[in-house]
Amino acid sequence: MSEGRPYPGASFAEWLEGARPHTWANAFAPVIAGTAAAQISAHNLSSTWLRAILAGIVALALIVGVNYANDYSDGIRGTDDDRSGPLRLTGSGLVEPRKVKRAAFLSFGVAAVAGAALSLISAPWLILVGVLCILGAWFYTGGTRPYGYRGLGELAVFIFFGLVAVLGTEFTQTGSVTWRGGAMAVVVGALSSSVNLVNNLRDIPTDRTAGKITLAVRLGDRNTRLLWLALIAVSVIMTVVMAWGHWPALFGLLAVPLWGIAARPITENKHGRELIPVLGLVGRGMLLWSVAMLLGAFL
Repeated sequence: MSEGRPYPGASFAEWLEGARPHTWANAFAPVIAGTAAAQISAHNLSSTWLRAILAGIVALALIVGVNYANDYSDGIRGTDDDRSGPLRLTGSGLVEPRKVKRAAFLSFGVAAVAGAALSLISAPWLILVGVLCILGAWFYTGGTRPYGYRGLGELAVFIFFGLVAVLGTEFTQTGSVTWRGGAMAVVVGALSSSVNLVNNLRDIPTDRTAGKITLAVRLGDRNTRLLWLALIAVSVIMTVVMAWGHWPALFGLLAVPLWGIAARPITENKHGRELIPVLGLVGRGMLLWSVAMLLGAFL
């Protein structure tokens, strides 16, 4: 994409759409779930809300940053030239690529500042974890050998927005992690990965043409749908398992109807834009699940 072409610019609403708000549940849910796990084990967390807020800022800034980074990197490679999903600022030609890249690094900067503050009041070595998170966010589609183009995107989402985010939140509040926190991390990781997976399922035709070898491209349409259903099933099963010794965990099953509705376009072999609602439904279900777990924790 040429930097010398005229760019009309984007409105605030278009910049907001470029930040992809439907993915923000992937940021809030792990922090809420990690706080729930900490509450269950420590029972009294009245003095740790600052840490939860800082963790939330880190997670939100990271996901906004990675969304802008993907917008920039995919846009300059031409991956978004023929796209059925939400607006991309770079690929649509609305905004100069360097400005989208600047927005990504500004978001990473916010995550770094909040993360450093959180680390200094909990465990300084977590700064290294934060650095790895930022590097993982950028090199998902950035750099010369992006791992998102090698079918590793869902695994990275599971690790960073599942295991690291949930267990990191629990650790900063209690100084330890628990098996229940690990189970919550698996649920959030599986759901976040399912959001990424259905996004790549929608883009299989264009990604294959552009040489972007996502996990969905590797698996093919049918197997990708089966994996998506398996990730949802794992989330439900782990929720039931967590009820052992703590029955309020069953409140998390309130999210199952939303996931059931989200599954319809998957099982009915919908394609293209017909898959977009799945993203929001899974995200809202994940957010409902995490809030239900937190409410249950206070019981």
